[in-house]
Amino acid sequence: MTSLLANETDGGKAVTLLAEATALQGTLHWPGVRDDYRSLLEQVVLLATRELESVVESREVAVLQWVLVQAFAARAEDARYGAGQLSRGSQRAPTLEDCEDGWQRVEEIAGTAEEVALAAAGFARRLDTAKAREIARRAEVAGKAARKTVLERNRAYTFHADPGFSFGEGWYLAAAALFAGLSIQIRPGAAQEVQARRFLVDAGLEGALRPYRSRPASPKHLTHIIAEAFRADAPGAQRALRAGFLGDESPSATLRSWIDGKVGGEPGQKVLLWVRTGDHDAQRNTCFDELRQISELVVNAGLTPIFFGDNVPLELVPPSAVNLTLCWKEPLFQGPDMRRAQLHLFEELRCRHGLVGQIGVTTAGMDGPALMGLPTLYLTRERNVRLGKWVGAVPGYQEVVREPGYVDIIRTTLQQWQQ
Repeated sequence: MTSLLANETDGGKAVTLLAEATALQGTLHWPGVRDDYRSLLEQVVLLATRELESVVESREVAVLQWVLVQAFAARAEDARYGAGQLSRGSQRAPTLEDCEDGWQRVEEIAGTAEEVALAAAGFARRLDTAKAREIARRAEVAGKAARKTVLERNRAYTFHADPGFSFGEGWYLAAAALFAGLSIQIRPGAAQEVQARRFLVDAGLEGALRPYRSRPASPKHLTHIIAEAFRADAPGAQRALRAGFLGDESPSATLRSWIDGKVGGEPGQKVLLWVRTGDHDAQRNTCFDELRQISELVVNAGLTPIFFGDNVPLELVPPSAVNLTLCWKEPLFQGPDMRRAQLHLFEELRCRHGLVGQIGVTTAGMDGPALMGLPTLYLTRERNVRLGKWVGAVPGYQEVVREPGYVDIIRTTLQQWQQ
């Protein structure tokens, strides 16, 4: 049928280019090939449409319609693929703006898939052949699949309730949800599902919970949302978080008794020194030589170090210090109210035991008390893209890059915390 069109005509060129595009279908995963494929299909549609406007012979019309059915269907299937790929990248975008921009483009691509599928169906009806109808049906399926990608976008963020994930990431999500009305999901059957759900319900976020689905929104957006809320109204943001995270009830008598037993005999102002020794992003772990140096700075400033987090060699703990490392594994902090109990621990240390600040490596565990107002100084090898957004927004939140002179910054900060 295609031999009816002369090679030098637009129709003939369209037939040739369609054959070239079809030949590429087995190599579309190669670098740059898909772009060439898309360009060829666009040219096929342009040339065949232009030729169809001028030909009158019925057999030539049928040839051009057949070319267009194939080209439009191929474009529909390519758009379905493009929508799927872009949706994955958009869902993982580092900022909320990038995510929304990406999904807007996904919706546009889905619209293209539906549009070209309709065009394929129109030419298939004119041809009225089984093969044309089959190809148009495939295009329709592709268009619906592209639209389904948009409709099934998962806007919920996962609140991780597995001990293998960062405990502190929960502070980000709960805070951002309180500020921006985000949707939250918890994986059913996770080890700490009950505790996570309890914390969210107690924080007033029960209405934010959604059934668990795959491909959640990226947690990379959360620190930005929090920063924007604090920049808009820092006192109001902090009040909202304290109300949600701590609630109206006082800490339990059991918790107060436990704190008194661990810390009550150590008078004076205190500083939390966080210890991180995890397998994930091990380059961020605590350097014990640095920890020893910071501990000496704290003691020399007349303050009492409280070691908190992962295990620390006992020889690093000065006689005057308090060692609360691994306390989070105790039953008191593993029950249904484990998250609020840990926050109440920090709050009690601050209100009744002279806690004036915290220092540590970039560990999300610090960020719950930081968001509620505990002065925080975190150490990092280089500027932190995510947490750097909080500097200048969250009151008392400082970033210290390990550059020459950074120890002097720590020393000066300790002096300021004493005042």
